[in-house]
Amino acid sequence: MLKALASRAAQSLRKNWKQHLATLALAWIAIVAVDTWRMRDLPQGPAPDVALVMAPSAGATAPTTLAQWRAQHPGQAVAVHFWAEWCAVCKLEEPSIASLSSDWPLLGVAMQSGNAERVAQVQRQRSMAWPTAVDPQATLSRSWGVRSVPALVVIDAHGQVRFATSGYTPEWAMRLRLWWAQTMPQWKALLPKQ
Repeated sequence: MLKALASRAAQSLRKNWKQHLATLALAWIAIVAVDTWRMRDLPQGPAPDVALVMAPSAGATAPTTLAQWRAQHPGQAVAVHFWAEWCAVCKLEEPSIASLSSDWPLLGVAMQSGNAERVAQVQRQRSMAWPTAVDPQATLSRSWGVRSVPALVVIDAHGQVRFATSGYTPEWAMRLRLWWAQTMPQWKALLPKQ
């Protein structure tokens, strides 16, 4: 009986493959459209050099601007990860961020998650070892166009925003974006000069 059921399902798939392909294409278009709309305000071009108020961490020198933090990682692509203590999707993404931060420079921005001491307490409780700027009123996040969390911004070694995502991003996709920003030249550099 199970074999007959599988056979009928396979026949239906072969018979209606065009319909299934069209459905997949429409779903893909819808996903791309929603993602484009969600990311419409995220930064492009040069990364904004913003002031940072860092959550205290053991033995770390706290930078006061994004440029100072980036200067601690010369020649490297970096990631800025916007998250919130109250965000369930951010919590789901934390293991990926922890893994990513062990291989790539990563700066967290805790949006609307309390003052520096509260953010440091959350980081200790959740074993979040990466440096984090606090953004209790979402002022920093808004200046970057971040309206929802989680969001990830990848900046290349020249200070150009190369990628920005909003919502859950799988670890492999984060790593691929950082690798691309690190190893591939900017597209503008590939275009012929006029």
